[in-house]
Amino acid sequence: MQEIIIATKNPNKAKEFKKIFDTERFEIKTLLDFPDFPDIKETGTTFEENATIKAHAVMDKYQLPTIADDSGLSVDALFGQPGVRSARYAGDHNDAANNAKLLSEIGGTPEEKRTAKFITVLVFANPNNPTDLVVSGEVKGRIAMFPKGDDGFGYDPLFYVPEKGKTMAEMTLDEKNSISHRGNAIRELEKKWQDWIIL
Repeated sequence: MQEIIIATKNPNKAKEFKKIFDTERFEIKTLLDFPDFPDIKETGTTFEENATIKAHAVMDKYQLPTIADDSGLSVDALFGQPGVRSARYAGDHNDAANNAKLLSEIGGTPEEKRTAKFITVLVFANPNNPTDLVVSGEVKGRIAMFPKGDDGFGYDPLFYVPEKGKTMAEMTLDEKNSISHRGNAIRELEKKWQDWIIL
């Protein structure tokens, strides 16, 4: 059975990826299976660079096919910020502080100009293939005037999706996955990885 590593310690994120692989052919591992692996410094200036850094750091160490992602929020009125700094916008991975900073930065911007999108880039690196498989997904919306909803994490309470008439944090998990940036990127990966992978 071939092992594939998902470069995350988040079991929920890993679960989304596991759905697209035949469990009789592939055993899916995460960084939780490799507790000694050090934290990876994300020094890239784009989502793709950060995902590539993560995928190659893990692949190079274990010589196994590895999938890594980088995601973030791009707000048009803020010229694409917080972008690659989404998780660290107001410090280190503090959702409440990040949301407060975003509302402060975009304060006074009229509703129609609060457009934004969530972006995910996935990089699948394989020691047997010199070319990475890179796919991306996005979901468009706008930044709400104030947070709504108790589900989700990160900027979900502020990210309003007009077609759904609610924020990401007001959606069920299935509803969110059906339209989310990560869900869209994983669906792209599902279409392409079998033609690309060389084992």
